[in-house]
Amino acid sequence: MHECWKVNVGRIGYQRAWELQKRIVAARKLALISDVLLLCEHPHVITMGRNGRAEHLLASETMLRARAVEFQATNRGGDITYHGPGQIVAYPILNLAEIRRDVGWYVRQLEEAMIRTTAEYGIMAERREGRTGIWVGVAEASGAPNEEKLGAIGVHISRWVTSHGLAYNVSTDLSYFDLIVPCGIAGKRATSLTRLLDRQIEMDDVAPRLVHHLGECFGRTMRAVSHVELESILAARETSVAVA
Repeated sequence: MHECWKVNVGRIGYQRAWELQKRIVAARKLALISDVLLLCEHPHVITMGRNGRAEHLLASETMLRARAVEFQATNRGGDITYHGPGQIVAYPILNLAEIRRDVGWYVRQLEEAMIRTTAEYGIMAERREGRTGIWVGVAEASGAPNEEKLGAIGVHISRWVTSHGLAYNVSTDLSYFDLIVPCGIAGKRATSLTRLLDRQIEMDDVAPRLVHHLGECFGRTMRAVSHVELESILAARETSVAVA
């Protein structure tokens, strides 16, 4: 099995993480490094994808400032979403030319990894036709069935190298999703493992499970690499390219 570096960068600003992704993508396109899986957690931020609609942002600039929420337009696919503490964000930078040249398949594997992770907690998450991400069926107080979104996906692919990725709600403060129409789908709410299980779930318990299933889905052996080591490797590779 091919190797993928798992790099946990911890709490990091969205813009800083995006700049790091771009450096990794550039190195991966030149085959200077292995595939990389960045794991992180963002401070409060709302991001808008290439297909996003302005009306899906429900909060004013004043409201965003009051709640210390940033806004970022991005080059990923999808509409609008929220990232924040208690949410695992995973950015796989993979060369699909070495795995499978199929964007739809790639998105389904991201969903599959989240579905398998959720199953470890005794919860059945599912796909929904025509929507990305994973969904969980819930019952309203009236007994009527409903569904809530547990994990979101938004990706970018250039020359078959992937960036951006998935966001999986572990113990996220779900009130922040009230600032948007999540993923542009009106009437649908976000949920989290903590809410579904009615007990606190820790990020450190969930992350290794998600990493394991991502490795399985993409046929990669996951090797832990520190953020410092990654930065050193990237700097060395970038210098060698510049000199050449």
